[in-house]
Amino acid sequence: MVRGLLLLGVVLASSPASAAEDPLALHRWKARIVVISAPGPDDPLLARQRALLAAVPEGVRERDLVVLEAVGASAGARSLRARLGLPDGAFRVVLIGKDGGAKRNAATPLPAETLFATIDAMPMRRDEMRR
Repeated sequence: MVRGLLLLGVVLASSPASAAEDPLALHRWKARIVVISAPGPDDPLLARQRALLAAVPEGVRERDLVVLEAVGASAGARSLRARLGLPDGAFRVVLIGKDGGAKRNAATPLPAETLFATIDAMPMRRDEMRR
């Protein structure tokens, strides 16, 4: 009986409804996520963070990073900000681990070296590098 309830909990947790409620659920256990939040598309900090990540595509790919943006006031942007508890009117960049937990949160763009050092120190990433 308990085993059946646990299985039901796993099925419910992975249902499409859960993914709609949690915009990060699609990537859990598959990828690390960098969420860039900005009040609008012309935010200079947004442009800077995009440029920092665009300059290191191999490092982004090697670390299984997916970049999601919450820019402006769209429903998707509001949902992502709400999920992470981010303010609407300020720039933020958040690193989410494969487990779905926030690992780093910054109010200014994160240099690739800082982002990669944070990831490379994670136990799961160290295991990936050993293999």
